[in-house]
Amino acid sequence: MVKINMSKKKKKKSGSKKIIIFIIELLVLVLLLLGLFVYSKLGKVEKGEDITEEDAEINELTSETQEILSGYKCIALFGLDNRDVGSYDGGNSDSIMILVIDNDTKEIKILSVYRDTFLNVYDTSYQKVNAAYSKSGVKSAIAALNKNLDLAITDYVCVDFNAVVEAIDLLGGIELTLTDEEIEYMNTIYIPEIEQVTGKSSSLLTSGGTYTVDGTQALAYCRVRYTSGDDFKRTERQRTVLSKMLDKVKSSDLVTLNNLINAMLEYISTDISSTELISLATSAISYDLAGTQGWPFELTTGSFGSKGDLVVPCDLVTNVTELHEYLFGETNYSPSSTVQSISDEIKNYTGCTTESATRVDNPLTVEDDSETTE
Repeated sequence: MVKINMSKKKKKKSGSKKIIIFIIELLVLVLLLLGLFVYSKLGKVEKGEDITEEDAEINELTSETQEILSGYKCIALFGLDNRDVGSYDGGNSDSIMILVIDNDTKEIKILSVYRDTFLNVYDTSYQKVNAAYSKSGVKSAIAALNKNLDLAITDYVCVDFNAVVEAIDLLGGIELTLTDEEIEYMNTIYIPEIEQVTGKSSSLLTSGGTYTVDGTQALAYCRVRYTSGDDFKRTERQRTVLSKMLDKVKSSDLVTLNNLINAMLEYISTDISSTELISLATSAISYDLAGTQGWPFELTTGSFGSKGDLVVPCDLVTNVTELHEYLFGETNYSPSSTVQSISDEIKNYTGCTTESATRVDNPLTVEDDSETTE
């Protein structure tokens, strides 16, 4: 008869239990550290006010359009030039972008709304769209986008331009090809101004060419608007810098990304939940940039009395129809009665119709999507 050494068996069981307990304790420790890490990151984000559907002033959209929009994540991005770090309550929005993420394909499209576009900004007031933010902050800015473009945006991120400087520096700079004209404005106006506001020193550039620029120089490039192309070229520069940053992020290591998150979170205000913010941040590396574009696609410019120099959509109905096809693949879109009414008001005030367009930059045009100017 074989005797079983019970003490050894107990020791083996005891040893197995200790290993299991150790693994559990290790997992708990890892989860706690991860929780503290996430909390430390999110604690730096200024939690902005939540935007309800009532605040957002979403137009009466067809059930078909609502279903299509539900397949996308739309986030309004506002770049504020308030000169005070962490000031998000008012002032004009220097940059207005709409980030559109296809939930199925994970493709991103970035749409710049030209800041001087003449729209129904709030109530019965028609002004440049960048004035919407100064009315009641992000609420009125989002409401203006929704009611003029037939969108259903309720999420936003407001960015202090200091974030651009910090982020690009941490990424090791980005490569830009600059003209002599751009460098002249960067050196004489924007680089010295940004150095004064941010407290970060940079250097002036020489002649036109390709450079690896730092954050201050890149932000200066984003802000140039007095060269040929005016604000149209300026928004293109902003989208170029954002695209270059996304390319750099995709090839960065974890340490760089951690430092980048630390820097960016200090300079943003958002209503996006902690859970969703983490999900978006961790998924961003796998997203593909499918296109960047300025809007309106068809427009004219001019000086219109007390309203000043404007960008006029020719007309709004046409531009909103094209916008929905470009962003959401919604062909033969019929804008809401609200957009049609706003379009009529813009025509009545400016006298501009679809035939008035002097610039056509329509990404949907198959034969020729080049810009035309007069």
